Amino acid sequence: MKPLHIVLAVIGGAIAGATVGLLMAPDKGERTRENIVEYLKSKGVKLRKSKIEELADEIAEELEKA
Repeated sequence: MKPLHIVLAVIGGAIAGATVGLLMAPDKGERTRENIVEYLKSKGVKLRKSKIEELADEIAEELEKA
C-alpha cells in the first residue's frame, strides 16, 4: 500500500470518528446537528438540514451493522 493511501485512510478514519463522536455527544441530537450545520456554513459549505439528518441516519445504520 502506498504511503498516500495510508495517510488518506487515517484522515478518513479520524473524520468518521469525529462525526460519530459528535452525533453521540450528550447534547440533544437535533441541537448537535444544528451546530454542525452552523459550523459548516461558517466554513462556506452549504448543506440543507435534511442532508445532515440523512448522513446521521446512514452513520447510525452502519454502526448497527458493525
